[in-house]
Amino acid sequence: MERLEENIAHLQRTVDELSDVIARQEATISMLNRRVQLLMEAEAEREAMNTGQVLAGDKPPPHW
Repeated sequence: MERLEENIAHLQRTVDELSDVIARQEATISMLNRRVQLLMEAEAEREAMNTGQVLAGDKPPPHW
């Protein structure tokens, strides 16, 4: 009986630790989703403001 209680205690601790990991991952994923959304909005604004000029990063190198 003692051994079963010990095993249950270990399993409960493992479940609690995994729950904490999942909670941290959820917070990280939410933050990253928000950052991606902000980056997409900023890029959409940049593209909307682009007056047709070719930006240096958009031109292929001269050897192409």
